[in-house]
Amino acid sequence: MKNGSRLAALGGVVVAGVLALSACGSDDNTTASSGSAPSGDIDCAKASVNAAGSSAQKNAIEEWTKVYASKCAGANLNYNPSGSGAGIQAFTGGQVAFAGSDSALKPEEATAAKQRCQGGAALNLPMVVGPVAVVYNLPGADGLKLSPENIAKIFSGKITKWNDPAIAKENEGATLPASAIKPVYRSDESGTTDNFTNYLHTVAPDVWTWEKAKKWPNSTGQGAAKSDGVTSQVKSTEGAVSYVEMSYATNNKLQTAQVKNGAGEFTRLSPESASKAVAGAEVVGTGNDVALKIDYATKEPGAYPIVLVTYEIACEKGLPTEQAEFVKSFLTYTSSADGQKILTEHGYAPLPQSVLTKVQTSVKALS
Repeated sequence: MKNGSRLAALGGVVVAGVLALSACGSDDNTTASSGSAPSGDIDCAKASVNAAGSSAQKNAIEEWTKVYASKCAGANLNYNPSGSGAGIQAFTGGQVAFAGSDSALKPEEATAAKQRCQGGAALNLPMVVGPVAVVYNLPGADGLKLSPENIAKIFSGKITKWNDPAIAKENEGATLPASAIKPVYRSDESGTTDNFTNYLHTVAPDVWTWEKAKKWPNSTGQGAAKSDGVTSQVKSTEGAVSYVEMSYATNNKLQTAQVKNGAGEFTRLSPESASKAVAGAEVVGTGNDVALKIDYATKEPGAYPIVLVTYEIACEKGLPTEQAEFVKSFLTYTSSADGQKILTEHGYAPLPQSVLTKVQTSVKALS
């Protein structure tokens, strides 16, 4: 590939036994020769591979790469958490071997990816359940309850004070200040934004009149780049409210709202409540594609309704041999029982078994 300078600018997370920050690797995405050699329960591939995309799954990727590199000498994954939009562009442009995305490929993206995969299909492979937390900074008001309608009104600028009667009605006994609500949104293209706006448009269409979009659709509040930027902004701004993947809320000890689901329950965010929502998702992909349609209005008891699934976007076939072997080996590990077990320890939820079985079958078909 002829994108050396652009690829070097991506930066990334590099794991080679220990985690360090580094620029991405060589022009062809692979520097070491590939080969399979059993190491514990991982069928290792020796290579240095570049990937990019979803910042929501960054913490999961970091943990997975630590384990993989510790068991597979000579294996390096350079993952740049550049955001879903940038990751898909890097993938279709041939800069990375696979991409992370918080939403499945759109038709035009799938067409571009097919060219990238030398005529083969690009598969959407769910790998991480990342519940979207509604986070806020309001000392003395932990565990606020928010209905979909009130969330939509807050992020569309229709509710501007924390003691608004609509919020107070859902939080009897809570001490709510008369201070301004300060919404924070993702300023870059983001799969998290895509899922959050899809949720609002699905469950509160009379209030949230914008279509789902990776780019924030209105000017309510203040923008911040990437998940880290949003998290920092909320943490440093009293009165702020935003949406961010659960691992960022957990790791930064942010206050999170209880959200009403389709059954009328205000549900606390947890790996268990998020997995319940994904278990009812519909598989809309065909063949080995496992794209999902989430039911944001789920009536499953105890289900937390705002969830996203981060996908690994990978060529079913068509990658150079070294890259293909690494991608298959790494994703075989991440979709294993051991790989999924790590997620609950770092603010994520594992895939429900009904979805995981389909993903494992699809990963086996990679070549």
